[in-house]
Amino acid sequence: MGDSAEKTAKPKFFEGLKAEFKKVSWPDRQSTFKQSVAVVAISVVLGVIIAVLDYIFLNGVNILTTI
Repeated sequence: MGDSAEKTAKPKFFEGLKAEFKKVSWPDRQSTFKQSVAVVAISVVLGVIIAVLDYIFLNGVNILTTI
């Protein structure tokens, strides 16, 4: 019973989807590259900071537990 309504809803959905994709302003290649480099650099820096803090806390706890 709901098949005919469902069949007409699907094409309208895809037409709306196509219209919305045309409205998107996609970044250019250079901007995408710069943002990707920034994300990787920040991730590496944060990874190093977390590793250093982990090492400090690990040694601190070891010193406290051996007292």
